[in-house]
Amino acid sequence: MESKIEKKDFIDDEKIWDELNNAINPDPKEIRNILKKSENKVRLEPCETAKLLQVEDKDLLEEMFSLAKKIKEDVYGKRIVFFAPLYVGNKCQNNCLYCGFRKGNESIVRKTLTMDELREEVRIMEKAGHKRSILVYGESKDYDADFIAKTIKVVYDTKLCKGEIRRVNINAAPLDIEGYKKLCEVGIGTYQIFQETYHHETYSKVHPKGDRKGDYKWRLYGLDRAMKAGIDDVGIGALFGLYDWKFEVMGLLYHTIHLEEKFGGVGPHTISFPRIEEAIDTPFSQNPKYKVSDEDFKKLVTVIRLSVPYTGMILTARESPEVRNEVLPLGISQIDAGSRIGVGGYKEFEKGYIPEKEQFQLGDMRSLDEIIKDICKAGYIPSFCTAGYRSARTGKKFMGLAKPGLVHNFCMPNSILTFKEYLLDYASEETKKAGEKAIETHFENLPKERKKVVREKLELIEKGKRDVYV
Repeated sequence: MESKIEKKDFIDDEKIWDELNNAINPDPKEIRNILKKSENKVRLEPCETAKLLQVEDKDLLEEMFSLAKKIKEDVYGKRIVFFAPLYVGNKCQNNCLYCGFRKGNESIVRKTLTMDELREEVRIMEKAGHKRSILVYGESKDYDADFIAKTIKVVYDTKLCKGEIRRVNINAAPLDIEGYKKLCEVGIGTYQIFQETYHHETYSKVHPKGDRKGDYKWRLYGLDRAMKAGIDDVGIGALFGLYDWKFEVMGLLYHTIHLEEKFGGVGPHTISFPRIEEAIDTPFSQNPKYKVSDEDFKKLVTVIRLSVPYTGMILTARESPEVRNEVLPLGISQIDAGSRIGVGGYKEFEKGYIPEKEQFQLGDMRSLDEIIKDICKAGYIPSFCTAGYRSARTGKKFMGLAKPGLVHNFCMPNSILTFKEYLLDYASEETKKAGEKAIETHFENLPKERKKVVREKLELIEKGKRDVYV
């Protein structure tokens, strides 16, 4: 039996606003003390995060930007994990005002992939070099736990001679505990649910009454049920632009604290912070009241990294290449690339934006290969690593490595190994040159005891062995 959901949830709107208002004009000395706590990889308290959110001094902001970069590299190294979304179906029973897939939008072509069509999409992704994907579904009774489990199995079972998806994450409607257990059985990775907005009144306004998504608490506690069912890794997020961005950052922190307190120190594996983008026949998305500027976006990303130093942070292709390049150093650990968000979009990759089939408009339409080349030139190393999940470095074990900043001892070697696979099997000549240089640079920065192991495994990869990791 599923446990009863709490009568009062853990988001107190009035308390959050009190904390933000009390933090206006923070003392620079106090801010620097808070930054020292972040540097020690200790999660901040809400009152401390509120003070960081209210910093306006340019010198202090620069210190915050620099520290966010340092913390991310201390924890994860200079690696960026790559993945791509795969939209399985866009049927939806909700009428969320901001969403192109909402039930009442007659401009959208409704489509659910058949299993053969799903295999075709996966093969196209694998030919490009993808190893990690997040499957995305509308909220429909057709996309129940049994259907999601079936699609996960199809993705794992669809393999080319040198291509396979090794990690399947899910972005779907909240399930009950029994539903999540079915996904555990087929090897789900992370289950991702975005609350969209943590502000109760705004949530009610943008999610019409009577829709299943209109139930704030059912969604808010969706990841509690996932973790009770045995899913180790969960992802949270807010859709920035629905309400005041500072409030949403506080909501994300309170959600993190709730999960950590309830599940033995294990909070979200990832935090996402997408901004509203335009969608066909969706007036709300055109010019939202709470639109977040690029400067404020940089600040909110930075504050999230400083507030939860050890958690993965995802920057999506909603953002333009220019914004991604500017925000990437501020604590980002994962990005999607070569993405298409229409149902069947990879088959129609060359068409680019297909408004009648997509939930919103992407800002970065570059190919995976193009983005990888640019990432290398920027001084990072791309990673397709999925080793942690096959080595049981998830949940408590992952946090046990991430919180003290030790997980980079696995992240960096596995970045080099998985990236070597990509260069040999998929990369263009120009990307190979940039990539080999990146591998050489980051290999030299490995600890001496790691170099021998990585060198031996690189030799195995060069001889044709794949899926090699530490």
